[in-house]
Amino acid sequence: RTSVPRLRPLFARRSTLITSKLTQTDFWPRVFASAPPEVDNYILPSDAQIIGRCLKNLTVERFSVNDAGDAGEPRNVRFTFEFDTSPDNEWFGGDGKIVKEFYWRKSIGVSEKSGRRRVWEGLVSLPVRIPWRSAEVDPTKGLLDAACDLAEAERKVGGGKKVTAEQRLELPEYEKLVTEVAKVEAEAHLHAECGSDGEGEGEGDHDHEHGGGSPAGMSFFAWFGYRGRDISAEESEEAVKADEEYWGKISRGEKVEGEEVIERDDDDGDDYDEDDDEDGLMDAEIFPDGDDLAFALSDDLWENALKYYVQSFEEADDFDSDIDFDLEDGMEDNDDEEETDRPRKKVKT
Repeated sequence: RTSVPRLRPLFARRSTLITSKLTQTDFWPRVFASAPPEVDNYILPSDAQIIGRCLKNLTVERFSVNDAGDAGEPRNVRFTFEFDTSPDNEWFGGDGKIVKEFYWRKSIGVSEKSGRRRVWEGLVSLPVRIPWRSAEVDPTKGLLDAACDLAEAERKVGGGKKVTAEQRLELPEYEKLVTEVAKVEAEAHLHAECGSDGEGEGEGDHDHEHGGGSPAGMSFFAWFGYRGRDISAEESEEAVKADEEYWGKISRGEKVEGEEVIERDDDDGDDYDEDDDEDGLMDAEIFPDGDDLAFALSDDLWENALKYYVQSFEEADDFDSDIDFDLEDGMEDNDDEEETDRPRKKVKT
């Protein structure tokens, strides 16, 4: 937390340098082209084309931390993407600015099956609509719009308050989204099976090493629809206080009820499956790894953007060097063949 205000002026100067000097050199497209696997694995060939042609700027802010660095949640993060909206751009309408915020939240409950105290903490967000020029160019194939439609329907039903699980499950927008998510998951599973059989190789490859697949099974732009769990700020504050009281009792040697189980989004063991999707959002999640990608973008790609920018040129040089070596090897092979084919002089005896 204390490092956030100290780094803000440095990132501000870097942003000024990028916008004034490096925008014309495709700074952010080059950064994404050299992104670490934690980011690159989620970028499909079609996504790479859009990012390469349209991304003008990216800003990441730890907006909750105050200027003194002594208050605020440092894991709350805001992403601001700026895309080209000129007539040459065939994808983005509007002003091209897309803002997505993530909030670190905590919840505490008791398992109905085991009676154990269950703690979950992680990033939550709200879906953000992207104004595509037409439905035909939407790389999420309408999935992002469906996620946004559900969130908007919930706000109308709840009147500004959090809806219950029952209210959510009754919404037609929920049924539509869950159906679409199931279709995408089935297609991704089928694609994975075909890939394991060696079919479809070489289709849709781009200059990233991972080829055409994505762990999310869908476009990078579906990430803007990530929600996580439905935990309000008030619920999270209550959970934090309850957790502090719980551990305070333990530190004082007092008796506490219920063995604790800590849950996180990356937990996939059987112990974490006993309580079903109570709010229904797991079935309606269009980008399950959204929190992981948010961490990778904010903690790695954003902070080390200059490094990845420089690497993009080094990789190009390596590629050119490989071509040169191949050409030289080919020329040497041709010389050897010529020498082999050339008639040898007879040796006088």
